[in-house]
Amino acid sequence: MTLDELREKWFSFWKQRGHAVIQSASLIPENDPTVLFTTAGMHPLVPYLLGQGHPAGSRLCDVQKCVRTGDIDDVGDASHLTFFEMLGNWSLGDYFKKEAIHWSWEFLTGKDYLGIEPERLAFSVFAGDEDCPRDEESARYWEECGVPKERIFYLPKENNWWPAAGIPGPCGPDTEMFIDTGKPACGPDCSPACDCGKYLEIWNNVFMQYNRSADGVLTPLERKNVDTGMGLERTICVLTGKKSVYETEAFSDILDKIAELSGKSYGQSEEITRAFRIIADHIRCSAFILGDQRGVTPSNVDQGYVLRRLIRRSVRYGKTLELPAGSYSKIAEVIINKYQHQYPELAQNRERIIKELNLEEERFARTLNQGLKEYNKAAASLQPGDCIDGLTAFHLYDTFGFPIEMTVELARENNIKVDIQGFEEAFKEHQAKSHAGAQQRFKGGLADQSEQTARLHTATHLLHAALRKVLGTQVAQKGSNITPERLRFDFSFERKMTPEEIKQVEELVNEAIKADAPIICEEMPLEQAKQSGAIGLFESKYGENVKVYTMGNFSKEICGGPHAHSTGELISFKIKKEESSSAGVRRIKAVIGAQQ
Repeated sequence: MTLDELREKWFSFWKQRGHAVIQSASLIPENDPTVLFTTAGMHPLVPYLLGQGHPAGSRLCDVQKCVRTGDIDDVGDASHLTFFEMLGNWSLGDYFKKEAIHWSWEFLTGKDYLGIEPERLAFSVFAGDEDCPRDEESARYWEECGVPKERIFYLPKENNWWPAAGIPGPCGPDTEMFIDTGKPACGPDCSPACDCGKYLEIWNNVFMQYNRSADGVLTPLERKNVDTGMGLERTICVLTGKKSVYETEAFSDILDKIAELSGKSYGQSEEITRAFRIIADHIRCSAFILGDQRGVTPSNVDQGYVLRRLIRRSVRYGKTLELPAGSYSKIAEVIINKYQHQYPELAQNRERIIKELNLEEERFARTLNQGLKEYNKAAASLQPGDCIDGLTAFHLYDTFGFPIEMTVELARENNIKVDIQGFEEAFKEHQAKSHAGAQQRFKGGLADQSEQTARLHTATHLLHAALRKVLGTQVAQKGSNITPERLRFDFSFERKMTPEEIKQVEELVNEAIKADAPIICEEMPLEQAKQSGAIGLFESKYGENVKVYTMGNFSKEICGGPHAHSTGELISFKIKKEESSSAGVRRIKAVIGAQQ
């Protein structure tokens, strides 16, 4: 089975069961400061999981592009990836456990679908604790499908609860589906919770029954939801009997290109195989980040820092393969050609992807050799077990552009430690937005839906409209980030705004706030929304039906985020900073009301 065939079987199966196909959302989350990237299919759907009606209905399915970087150091083994595609289906207050489990069994074992032999499957359900009872219901539904009791495992929250315990927002017990690889059990207590390799997870159904408050209290949701996720690459690996995701169709063309450019063969040694995998994964991920609707460019903070780390880590391992200069953009060309029919934004942003990869490779080439010399000086007098101090590690980063992860990797190869805490302290003194702070967001989380965040989100609509009135209609939103304390808004514009322009924008927004216009939400077909004059910021993420928010005669946008009820709720608006975000993109930081 090919990647495209699996996608088509997925959509066909769920469409036959009344599900609407929705487009993959951007990799850059909107109004969710808890994560740097979209890490799961449910992130863009949080408002609907909390009760908002989705324009496409109560049954949805998609293939969502995702990025997870928490395990970046493990990339290079047989299974870890930073970028992956997640097959997902949702019930928003519609069907629940019985239908979800019975349909999952049908898709897994049906001859017209995955056709997996039932005896190769195992399942886990929530074991129960003081918060939530044991999930006997899910176990019973698996038994109805013909699963013997001995292949149903009861596991604790750390295994069968999503999202992780303690994270606020919609949550609940899940049931996970595993392939039995045929390896012998590691002992009498062997289960899918083991790391022995006997069980490989293939699918996860989350039953969102609760909302967890910031203080940890679980409240039953008025509307119960189902949220599922099946990794595309991992599933293809299982179905084709491959030992590694890198041996599947998802990577074959990419690895062939690396072999062509390097003159080396994948699999010829453990070191070379690892380098092939790291470069293939990291450049694939980088191409998707650069090619995203809200494209990020390499920098030293947030998403840009992750992107820089991925590219530079690729370049470092490219030295193991003796890849010539300019190789990484050529590898990206293969990736663009491979995925552009599924993700047309890659073709649309081809020039930016190629340009930024070449620029970052050139930047790193200029600093890498000098940085390596400085690292070798710092490590020359150290013995195994010694430690590179935090100030030295920060000096390598600040002066030579040497990522802390590279210092750690080089040190690890010689059994030398690095004072990470000292590095982070030095970094915090130098820069408000530190890598340490960004790392916290890798853990994942859910979008903030508070009243204050809704008001700040509303302010981005007014700000966008005001910018277009002052600077011209060529201005377009390139991204936003909202916390309960402030809004950050990126927009296309080639130069620094003048103080007069900033003042004019502020005055226009405050006039719209003073007018206290009601905020009207209407659902309509996408084409009708365009014809009505609504601005569609990232049109490839929309389905056939969309929500249009109108604020008097001032603003009309397609959007799915939280909003205030009237513009007057914002009280007032103040721009705190206007600065460059990346080439051709400016950034405004602003506050409303009492925040001033």
